[in-house]
Amino acid sequence: MIAVGGVDRLGQRASVSVTGPEIDVVAPAVDIFSTSIDGKYRRGTGTSNATAIVAGAVALIRSKYPYLPASEVVHRLTATAIDKGPPGRDDEYGHGVIDLVAALTADVPPLGFGSATASAPAPTAGTTTAVAEPAGDGNGGATTRGLVTLGVIVAAGGAWTFIARRRRRGDDPPPRISR
Repeated sequence: MIAVGGVDRLGQRASVSVTGPEIDVVAPAVDIFSTSIDGKYRRGTGTSNATAIVAGAVALIRSKYPYLPASEVVHRLTATAIDKGPPGRDDEYGHGVIDLVAALTADVPPLGFGSATASAPAPTAGTTTAVAEPAGDGNGGATTRGLVTLGVIVAAGGAWTFIARRRRRGDDPPPRISR
Protein backbone atom coordinates (compact mmCIF):
# COMPACT_ATOMS: atom_id res chain seq x y z
CA MET A 1 0.00 0.00 0.00
CA ILE A 2 1.16 3.53 -0.72
CA ALA A 3 -0.28 6.73 0.77
CA VAL A 4 -0.38 9.74 -1.58
CA GLY A 5 -0.47 13.44 -0.83
CA GLY A 6 -0.74 16.32 -3.27
CA VAL A 7 1.21 19.34 -4.47
CA ASP A 8 0.03 22.49 -6.24
CA ARG A 9 1.31 24.04 -9.48
CA LEU A 10 4.33 25.48 -7.66
CA GLY A 11 5.31 22.13 -6.17
CA GLN A 12 4.23 23.16 -2.67
CA ARG A 13 1.92 21.06 -0.52
CA ALA A 14 -1.63 21.53 -1.82
CA SER A 15 -4.14 22.93 0.65
CA VAL A 16 -6.35 19.87 0.03
CA SER A 17 -3.57 17.42 0.90
CA VAL A 18 -3.42 15.55 4.15
CA THR A 19 -0.20 15.32 6.14
CA GLY A 20 1.19 12.77 8.52
CA PRO A 21 3.59 9.89 8.96
CA GLU A 22 1.63 7.71 6.55
CA ILE A 23 2.36 9.86 3.46
CA ASP A 24 4.79 8.05 1.14
CA VAL A 25 4.92 10.32 -1.94
CA VAL A 26 3.12 13.29 -3.42
CA ALA A 27 1.96 14.06 -6.96
CA PRO A 28 0.17 16.97 -8.68
CA ALA A 29 -3.28 17.49 -7.18
CA VAL A 30 -4.38 20.97 -8.33
CA ASP A 31 -5.97 21.87 -11.68
CA ILE A 32 -5.58 18.39 -13.16
CA PHE A 33 -7.38 17.87 -16.45
CA SER A 34 -9.19 14.57 -16.82
CA THR A 35 -11.99 12.99 -18.80
CA SER A 36 -15.56 13.62 -17.76
CA ILE A 37 -19.03 12.55 -18.82
CA ASP A 38 -20.29 12.95 -22.40
CA GLY A 39 -16.74 12.83 -23.83
CA LYS A 40 -15.80 16.14 -22.22
CA TYR A 41 -12.90 17.13 -20.00
CA ARG A 42 -12.88 18.66 -16.54
CA ARG A 43 -10.36 20.36 -14.31
CA GLY A 44 -10.24 18.85 -10.86
CA THR A 45 -8.44 19.42 -7.60
CA GLY A 46 -7.88 16.83 -4.92
CA THR A 47 -5.65 14.04 -3.78
CA SER A 48 -7.79 11.60 -5.78
CA ASN A 49 -6.15 13.16 -8.86
CA ALA A 50 -2.71 12.70 -7.33
CA THR A 51 -3.58 9.10 -6.46
CA ALA A 52 -4.60 8.42 -10.06
CA ILE A 53 -1.25 9.78 -11.28
CA VAL A 54 0.64 7.58 -8.82
CA ALA A 55 -1.49 4.56 -9.81
CA GLY A 56 -0.55 5.21 -13.45
CA ALA A 57 3.11 5.44 -12.46
CA VAL A 58 2.85 2.12 -10.61
CA ALA A 59 1.24 0.53 -13.68
CA LEU A 60 4.05 1.78 -15.93
CA ILE A 61 6.70 0.50 -13.51
CA ARG A 62 4.96 -2.90 -13.34
CA SER A 63 4.80 -2.92 -17.12
CA LYS A 64 8.54 -2.34 -17.44
CA TYR A 65 9.46 -4.62 -14.52
CA PRO A 66 6.69 -7.28 -14.50
CA TYR A 67 8.34 -9.54 -11.91
CA LEU A 68 9.14 -6.78 -9.42
CA PRO A 69 7.36 -7.37 -6.08
CA ALA A 70 4.96 -4.65 -4.90
CA SER A 71 7.35 -3.59 -2.12
CA GLU A 72 10.09 -2.99 -4.71
CA VAL A 73 7.72 -0.97 -6.91
CA VAL A 74 6.97 1.30 -3.94
CA HIS A 75 10.70 1.43 -3.13
CA ARG A 76 11.45 2.47 -6.72
CA LEU A 77 8.88 5.31 -6.46
CA THR A 78 10.13 6.55 -3.09
CA ALA A 79 13.84 6.18 -3.88
CA THR A 80 13.55 8.27 -7.06
CA ALA A 81 11.12 10.91 -5.71
CA ILE A 82 12.23 14.55 -5.74
CA ASP A 83 12.79 15.52 -2.11
CA LYS A 84 10.77 18.51 -0.87
CA GLY A 85 10.61 20.17 2.53
CA PRO A 86 13.17 19.14 5.14
CA PRO A 87 15.83 16.72 3.83
CA GLY A 88 14.67 13.11 3.80
CA ARG A 89 11.19 11.80 4.49
CA ASP A 90 8.79 14.23 6.18
CA ASP A 91 5.11 14.39 7.10
CA GLU A 92 4.14 16.92 4.37
CA TYR A 93 5.79 15.43 1.27
CA GLY A 94 6.70 11.90 2.34
CA HIS A 95 9.75 10.96 0.29
CA GLY A 96 8.93 13.70 -2.24
CA VAL A 97 7.25 14.32 -5.59
CA ILE A 98 7.19 11.29 -7.87
CA ASP A 99 9.59 11.41 -10.82
CA LEU A 100 8.26 8.87 -13.30
CA VAL A 101 11.20 9.13 -15.69
CA ALA A 102 13.64 8.40 -12.87
CA ALA A 103 11.43 5.61 -11.50
CA LEU A 104 11.51 3.92 -14.92
CA THR A 105 15.18 4.51 -15.75
CA ALA A 106 17.25 4.92 -12.58
CA ASP A 107 19.49 2.17 -11.28
CA VAL A 108 17.73 1.58 -7.94
CA PRO A 109 19.34 -1.00 -5.64
CA PRO A 110 16.87 -3.50 -4.15
CA LEU A 111 15.55 -3.01 -0.64
CA GLY A 112 18.02 -3.97 2.06
CA PHE A 113 21.17 -3.04 0.16
CA GLY A 114 21.53 0.41 1.76
CA SER A 115 22.67 3.52 -0.01
CA ALA A 116 25.86 3.91 -2.01
CA THR A 117 27.11 6.53 0.43
CA ALA A 118 26.57 4.23 3.40
CA SER A 119 28.78 1.56 1.87
CA ALA A 120 31.49 3.93 0.58
CA PRO A 121 34.78 3.82 2.49
CA ALA A 122 35.33 6.66 4.90
CA PRO A 123 37.98 9.20 3.82
CA THR A 124 41.35 8.78 5.49
CA ALA A 125 43.10 11.56 7.37
CA GLY A 126 44.56 14.21 5.10
CA THR A 127 42.23 13.50 2.15
CA THR A 128 39.38 15.63 0.95
CA THR A 129 36.22 14.64 -0.84
CA ALA A 130 34.72 16.91 -3.49
CA VAL A 131 30.97 16.98 -3.87
CA ALA A 132 29.42 18.63 -6.90
CA GLU A 133 26.66 21.02 -5.97
CA PRO A 134 23.82 21.48 -8.44
CA ALA A 135 23.21 24.94 -9.84
CA GLY A 136 20.04 26.65 -8.61
CA ASP A 137 17.65 24.54 -6.57
CA GLY A 138 18.83 21.33 -8.23
CA ASN A 139 15.31 20.30 -9.26
CA GLY A 140 15.06 22.08 -12.64
CA GLY A 141 15.79 19.00 -14.73
CA ALA A 142 13.64 16.75 -12.58
CA THR A 143 10.75 19.23 -12.69
CA THR A 144 11.01 19.40 -16.47
CA ARG A 145 11.05 15.60 -16.74
CA GLY A 146 8.03 15.39 -14.47
CA LEU A 147 6.07 17.94 -16.51
CA VAL A 148 6.98 16.20 -19.77
CA THR A 149 5.89 12.87 -18.32
CA LEU A 150 2.60 14.35 -17.14
CA GLY A 151 2.06 15.86 -20.61
CA VAL A 152 2.64 12.49 -22.26
CA ILE A 153 0.16 10.80 -19.89
CA VAL A 154 -2.50 13.46 -20.56
CA ALA A 155 -1.92 13.33 -24.35
CA ALA A 156 -2.16 9.53 -24.37
CA GLY A 157 -5.40 9.67 -22.40
CA GLY A 158 -6.84 12.25 -24.79
CA ALA A 159 -5.87 10.20 -27.84
CA TRP A 160 -7.39 7.07 -26.33
CA THR A 161 -10.63 8.92 -25.57
CA PHE A 162 -10.77 10.32 -29.11
CA ILE A 163 -10.27 6.88 -30.68
CA ALA A 164 -12.80 5.22 -28.38
CA ARG A 165 -15.37 7.93 -29.13
CA ARG A 166 -14.88 7.57 -32.89
CA ARG A 167 -15.34 3.82 -32.71
CA ARG A 168 -18.41 4.16 -30.52
CA ARG A 169 -20.05 6.57 -33.00
CA GLY A 170 -19.09 4.42 -35.97
CA ASP A 171 -16.96 7.14 -37.62
CA ASP A 172 -14.34 4.67 -38.78
CA PRO A 173 -14.39 4.33 -42.55
CA PRO A 174 -15.45 0.97 -43.92
CA PRO A 175 -12.61 -1.44 -44.61
CA ARG A 176 -11.19 -1.33 -48.15
CA ILE A 177 -11.39 -4.51 -50.11
CA SER A 178 -8.84 -4.84 -52.86
CA ARG A 179 -9.36 -7.25 -55.71
